[in-house]
Amino acid sequence: MSAVSTIARALPIPAGAGLARTLVERNARAFRHGWVTLVSGVFEPVFYLFSLGVGLGALIGDVDAGGGRMVEYAAYVAPAMMAAAAMNGAVFDSTFNLFFKLKYAKLYDSVLATPLGPRDVAVGEISWALLRGLLYSTTFLLVAAAAGVVHSWWALLALPAASLIGLAFAAVGMSVTTYLRSWQDFDYIQLALLPMFLFSATFYPLSTYDESVRWVVQATPLYHGVAMIRDLMLGDVAWGILAHVAYLVVMGVAGVLFAARRIERLLLR
Repeated sequence: MSAVSTIARALPIPAGAGLARTLVERNARAFRHGWVTLVSGVFEPVFYLFSLGVGLGALIGDVDAGGGRMVEYAAYVAPAMMAAAAMNGAVFDSTFNLFFKLKYAKLYDSVLATPLGPRDVAVGEISWALLRGLLYSTTFLLVAAAAGVVHSWWALLALPAASLIGLAFAAVGMSVTTYLRSWQDFDYIQLALLPMFLFSATFYPLSTYDESVRWVVQATPLYHGVAMIRDLMLGDVAWGILAHVAYLVVMGVAGVLFAARRIERLLLR
């Protein structure tokens, strides 16, 4: 029995796992009157696609997408923008919004007065952040397909891939947020996100970097998300894609486990 109790405490899934969905429903209802804020994040990756991918791409021409395969620049950038959309949507909700609810609105004090527990809070908020990232990436995929930069039906699997990216970043984002003390601390999050966005083989191939720093790029989570979705959207699918999947799965599971324990500690202290 003690072993069962230990496992139950370690796992983030609550005994009444379905209760977490009520927090997702609460967030969805809360955004009914603020839907403009919710959908505004859709436009940023689309603007990047048409300003850099199409506009700048007319000057750049074709680029090497790996293995000597040359594609137009817009088709090279589009998968990276989709991965970034999934990341940004998940991170925004699991950091800024969560911090406000936790520190100022004191929302979770009221939540704990219901049958929901701290682990329900962690699972529910991560699920909502994942859905927001999926909304952004799905909309972007439709725009990219209409723009003619999707080259394969494998791109349909980019949606579950974007969900995996959202899970990984939402879980880690929530974990980090539990340590933040003020709004000024969010500068550290931006300091981590901006270099990843710029240098994770988003705008130019990995081969552009010197070999001495290439491993740093390959160690970033967004690089794995970008490479995974790029392979799917270009139809260049091989067994190597499983390495990207494994990286993000480990990141997501570890993040959920840690975030659940941190939330439980903060709310029950």
